[in-house]
Amino acid sequence: MPAAVTIYDIAEEASVSIATVSRVLNDHPRVSDATRRRVFRVAERLGYEPHASAQSLARQHTRLIAAVVPMLTSYFFMEVIRGLQDRLAESGFDLLVHASRSVEEVDRPMERALQRGRSDGLLLVSTPLTPARAIRLARAPAPAVLVDSFHPDFDSVSVDNRRGGYEATRHLIELGHKRVALIMPSAASVPAAERRAGYADALAEANLPLDEAIVFSTDGESHGYTRRAGYDAMQRLLALPASARPTAAFAAADVMALGANGAARDAGVRVPEELSLVGFDDVEPSAYVGLTTLRQPMYEMGQLAIAKLLRRLREPGLPPSHTTFAPRLVLRQSTAEPA
Repeated sequence: MPAAVTIYDIAEEASVSIATVSRVLNDHPRVSDATRRRVFRVAERLGYEPHASAQSLARQHTRLIAAVVPMLTSYFFMEVIRGLQDRLAESGFDLLVHASRSVEEVDRPMERALQRGRSDGLLLVSTPLTPARAIRLARAPAPAVLVDSFHPDFDSVSVDNRRGGYEATRHLIELGHKRVALIMPSAASVPAAERRAGYADALAEANLPLDEAIVFSTDGESHGYTRRAGYDAMQRLLALPASARPTAAFAAADVMALGANGAARDAGVRVPEELSLVGFDDVEPSAYVGLTTLRQPMYEMGQLAIAKLLRRLREPGLPPSHTTFAPRLVLRQSTAEPA
């Protein structure tokens, strides 16, 4: 059996010092790009395979990135995690996901992820940063990046939810709908509250009243981000007297829109001929049912969050970096002019 390739072999072949090879393999910033490429080419040609546990001991790093995610079964979170994993596959880090059943229960998995030696960095997904959480993150030895939320002291990747709620509602108003319902998750959900604010903005701009009788929210399982919640909300909408029934609805999450669409179908109400429907997210099933929706780049958000975290690990003194994506209206078959 041939002897294992060592960093001494790489250093000799690449004509650099052992220290330089070590810095390259440990992703140290103080190495030129040309040297980094040369060392990696030699390592690949020689078939060098570092021992993961030896690397961790030598650097006192785990090579693990922890992600704290509420409601793991959500389409949104699955797409974000896919972006995280694909970006990490290029980095030599592994992903460890800590899931909770709701945002309210996120503190315990967050605390586990922040314990010294558990991970090199943390991604906190769709979790409002209370003052207590902000203090805990600031005191932690590992850096943190926020995904789908914002705090001025931490790197973040988010989407302009208020703008998305406005665009969805404005689209329906421009089609001629005067009475537009809102189907939303719990008002305690920060993204949902922001999308409601955008809904209100569009109504005010068009001089249309905001009628609380056609705002349907839920405090159920997973903050209401479920098909069941959307189905139940649509049933309540369809139970209104014909004279008070909206001709369109904005569901503040695609998963709810899919449930609402099912309830309309079961009740014999045709979408969009009798009721137009807009969602928010653009998850994969939405294309199959022809749902008009606001697309937020979930996969790209995950990738960018990892890029920010890896940069933070390399350059801890950088000022916080904030990226806010603009959601984009995707027109399909679920919206039309009112009958």
